[in-house]
Amino acid sequence: MNPTHDPALKSWIESANDPASDFPIQNLPFGVFSTDDRDRRVGVAIGDQIVDMAALEYAADPDKDGSVFAQPCLNYFMALGPEVWSETRAMLSRLLSADEPRLRDDPELIQATIVPMEQADLHLPFAISGYTDFYASREHATNVGTMFRGAENALPPNWLHMPIGYNGRASTVVVSDTPVIRPLGQLKGPDDAAPRFGPSERLDIELEMGAIVGAPSRMGTPITTEEAARMIFGFVLLNDWSARDLQVWEYQPLGPFQAKAFATTVSPWVVTAEALEPFRLAAPPPEKPLLPYLQESAPGLYDINLEISLRPAGGKEHVISRTNFRHMYFSAAQQLAHHAACGCAMNIGDLLGSGTISGPTRDSCGSLLELTWNGAEPLDLDGAARRFLEDGDAVTLRGAAKGDGYRIGFGACRGTIRPSPVHPATAAASPEDDAPA
Repeated sequence: MNPTHDPALKSWIESANDPASDFPIQNLPFGVFSTDDRDRRVGVAIGDQIVDMAALEYAADPDKDGSVFAQPCLNYFMALGPEVWSETRAMLSRLLSADEPRLRDDPELIQATIVPMEQADLHLPFAISGYTDFYASREHATNVGTMFRGAENALPPNWLHMPIGYNGRASTVVVSDTPVIRPLGQLKGPDDAAPRFGPSERLDIELEMGAIVGAPSRMGTPITTEEAARMIFGFVLLNDWSARDLQVWEYQPLGPFQAKAFATTVSPWVVTAEALEPFRLAAPPPEKPLLPYLQESAPGLYDINLEISLRPAGGKEHVISRTNFRHMYFSAAQQLAHHAACGCAMNIGDLLGSGTISGPTRDSCGSLLELTWNGAEPLDLDGAARRFLEDGDAVTLRGAAKGDGYRIGFGACRGTIRPSPVHPATAAASPEDDAPA
């Protein structure tokens, strides 16, 4: 750890000193924003304000040729490497601290570089090279396996030996508050003679954390868990929306496809791995010995409190689950090391979903599939029963690591369900189509 982690640090931006703020000076997460008079660019959240990093970069060196911050994504900055990430964070910590006058006492520079968050639009913070989703919470894997295969066969034979994952769709990863369209697909009930095509009737959520790869690896070159940990720039909240009825029909033999490809929502602020350093935790001892390439020499998990809330259309918001990122069997570094073990090249902007994060109790589960036990035990939201998501439902993920008098938060990761479109192949013919020629 270093001086940026000092719990006693305060900022001259007063809103950052509120213990309830997600963005104290100990956090300084990176994102991408725009305003009516500023194109998309990199910003850093501090209290209820945003530091315009492009404007700050220009103020520091007006003659600089090129800018890593006047860009519509973080990838250019991440490409500079871990040392620059850390130096930039340290510079910001000094500049925003309560006893540093350089920016605090310069009204013109404040006007140029500090933007109220309420005036900004937030965008997808990084250009996603690839998206891989894992299945690394033992409680979640056990719950799902028990439902569909019985308790004696809950975990497949390989599960305790390696992080199980699949390649998802980077093209439909979206930022918080982007509407989620109910997916269409093939549906087949256990007693149906043949599949039919239509909207998913068992639309679900998955509470996850997303790790962002900020430094690349070469094709054909495996990496250690220590190297993997250094390659991770930071983390976001992630909701891997899932169509359970599409999934159960399609997943054999190759796993999820359309059931997961329609939308994945991430929070707009990337909390750096360095900001989370004080909250590292060691994983429980593995039940089965791990192969050497997956063994870790340092704690790989994080103590981050997480929650899911659901607001039915026209209703109030209900917290339906509380859990913690510590409930993982495999860490993000182990997932990344395993991903690259075969020689797979990892790129700047790759996104790794942790897999659904579930705790040991029903109210700490990370999906409706588990919370309602596959729909058999619906949630009661002030008289509105929910087995799975209905049109108009809004789901919000929140998370924060709790420090001494401050919290390292992520902001909200929110999505609202919109109805399925009418597929051209199933649309009813118009009267004109039936008219005689």
